[in-house]
Amino acid sequence: MNKIRIAALSLLFSILASCSGDRIFENFESMETGSWEVSDSVSFELSNLDLENRTSLIAVRFNETYEFSNCYIRVISMDSASTILENTLINVPLFDSKSGEPIGKGFGNSYTRYDTIPFILKAETKKLAFVQYMRQDKLNGIEAIGLKILK
Repeated sequence: MNKIRIAALSLLFSILASCSGDRIFENFESMETGSWEVSDSVSFELSNLDLENRTSLIAVRFNETYEFSNCYIRVISMDSASTILENTLINVPLFDSKSGEPIGKGFGNSYTRYDTIPFILKAETKKLAFVQYMRQDKLNGIEAIGLKILK
């Protein structure tokens, strides 16, 4: 009987996972220490993706121990030879400046905030890297950084 339940749950999970047809790529890189070190870059390999006319989003998963209202992040796109194609600094607001409430969706004290990357990824982009630019050695409360590319 347990095998039937496991099979049914696996089938249900597969069906639900396949229903999200709004994206061609989504992945998160977790911060093992619960903080984002200044020396840590977060990279995503995009070698096999069609990036033409796609909207790209950065995702910041954070909790209420994060000490600032925003997060400055450098977004670097590279080709297959690691030549830099774009290098842009973005400001991702994480808490409302007036109310202090977290911006984004979540539950408990963990939230995820999506923000648009302000440039279109070129077809030759094979890697996207994110580096924190907050002038702090480590940012406590940053749980993960993600990338989502929409159809």
